[in-house]
Amino acid sequence: MKQFAINQASFVTSVGQGQKYPAPLACEIAVVGRSNVGKSSLINCLTNNYKLAKTSQTPGKTRLVNYFLLNNAFYLVDLPGYGFAKRSKSERTEWGDLIGSYMSSGRPKHLFLLIDIRHEPSPEDRQMFQWTLHAGVPFTLVATKADKIGKSQRVIAANKAAKLLGAPPFALPFSAEEKIGRDALMERIGQIYEDAAQQAQRVNETELLFASAAVTFAEAEAESNEAEDV
Repeated sequence: MKQFAINQASFVTSVGQGQKYPAPLACEIAVVGRSNVGKSSLINCLTNNYKLAKTSQTPGKTRLVNYFLLNNAFYLVDLPGYGFAKRSKSERTEWGDLIGSYMSSGRPKHLFLLIDIRHEPSPEDRQMFQWTLHAGVPFTLVATKADKIGKSQRVIAANKAAKLLGAPPFALPFSAEEKIGRDALMERIGQIYEDAAQQAQRVNETELLFASAAVTFAEAEAESNEAEDV
């Protein structure tokens, strides 16, 4: 099978609480994690565009849901980071409302939940994981900053972090700095997109089948009524 590749990536829009999301596509993959876990670096690494996600340079956008269009076919969505100790209670509530609305919108087909491979998951990480389970969104755990620990310990540390989170003990070690795990994550994205595209095709085929059946039924009913009138 040909290796999946991202050949096009562009910023689409930022969405705040109560604002409209862009027109839906067959696939929408969201990325979420602590504010310093490396979401922007991961997005830039995957797309080979290190100027695409500029969250750290644009603080205002950290409170928004940022949409990126990939391959002119599906969305990669950067969700606001969490874990800022200096955030006010109202700001944390605003973040929770924004994330909660998005997670329950039915739009995300998959979620990449980023955790720091070097540390035990935070209470916010566990809360985000519980929200993911509650929303019923399929997920992949990505253990970032894998270059900061020895090669022989990366898989062990990643899986341990996943287990401490309360998830099945598997996470993908990743490093944007050294592109560790990039190929595996790209393969995962390809699988998610293909599955979503096939599902969308099945839905369209079913809708066309019902529409065709409705037309056939209407025509048959009309012919029956004409026969009765004769």
